[in-house]
Amino acid sequence: MSVTAPQGFEAAGVAVGLKSTGKPDVAVVVNRGPLKVGAAVFTSNRAKANPIIWSQQVVADGVVEAIVLNSGGANCFTGSFGFQTTHQTAEKAAELLGVSAGDVLICSTGLIGTGDDAFRAKVLAGTEQGIAELSADGGEAASLAIMTTDSRPKRAVVSRDGWSIGGMAKGAGMLAPGLATMLVVITTDAVIDAAQADAALRSATGRTFDRLDSDGCMSTNDQVTLMVSGASGIAPDPDDFAAALAEVSRDLAKQLQGDAEGASHDITIEVRNAASESDAVEVGRSVARNNLFKAAIFGNDPNWGRVLAAIGTTQAAFDPYDVDVWMNGVRVCTAGGPDAPREDVDLTPRATDLVIDLKVGDSTATILTNDLTHDYVHENSAYSS
Repeated sequence: MSVTAPQGFEAAGVAVGLKSTGKPDVAVVVNRGPLKVGAAVFTSNRAKANPIIWSQQVVADGVVEAIVLNSGGANCFTGSFGFQTTHQTAEKAAELLGVSAGDVLICSTGLIGTGDDAFRAKVLAGTEQGIAELSADGGEAASLAIMTTDSRPKRAVVSRDGWSIGGMAKGAGMLAPGLATMLVVITTDAVIDAAQADAALRSATGRTFDRLDSDGCMSTNDQVTLMVSGASGIAPDPDDFAAALAEVSRDLAKQLQGDAEGASHDITIEVRNAASESDAVEVGRSVARNNLFKAAIFGNDPNWGRVLAAIGTTQAAFDPYDVDVWMNGVRVCTAGGPDAPREDVDLTPRATDLVIDLKVGDSTATILTNDLTHDYVHENSAYSS
């Protein structure tokens, strides 16, 4: 049930024709309380969609009653008309729910730079229909409605002693970090306040969604939202809640990685023994964004030289002639030179593990990415056609 697994939440997913496929394209998630706590993190792209601009204002006071999400149109670079559409969507939801429009988050996903009266009418109609169909079993339908190029929905639930966390996500392309990396809605019936929710969400996002760097392309619409109902009546230990939230976030991030557009390999890059965590992240991300490395993995070629060339572009502290590299458990490079023969490495499985040992400290970070394939290029060359 994803977002409706925790107590206190209702959701719906409906089809109003935003997608040419006729599949669900508007989702609504409502927090029935008793708490109405909300927190969110957003893309750091300076080019922000209208729903992001709106939602940043909404979440500032830590109160969120509902969220409306549409696929089939990003409502980005659509001018004042687009922001009015976002505002009217929040007002429509608020009117039907009997809440303030300033407590309704809005999210959109789809093609940038398109939007007209028909788009606005469909979003408003979907908001009305979605609210009419709200139910405690609506989480599955909502997770389907936010999909664009996704081949499958992403859902996760973690249950603890009397309280739980549920989540849904969408994303298959433009997966790169910037506080958030896609559209994600996470709900919980635990009792936590706005400050705890914000801190836990930023901590979880920073080490899960923010470490997913599938194609190096940051979206204009990315948002990760946490809604808190407190309906369980249980206030968990803050560390326990943070760990559970990180578990849900990690699960969803891995699902997003596994559904990346056109990918044939899911690559886990672990950087060990860095001078700092930020260095480890910088090194891991340099490899995740290196098209030569990603193309080699697509061709099942353990070309470790491309790994060293990539990490050499960073400002991280290490000696490039004292680095070890493992590919799928085989050490192919030691002290900056060849080790095991390349033919010992089997890169035919989808799961691909790359380990980089910098030998200068004790910090570690893991970055998730994918290979670069013909299918990815084809799909994104025809996205708007």
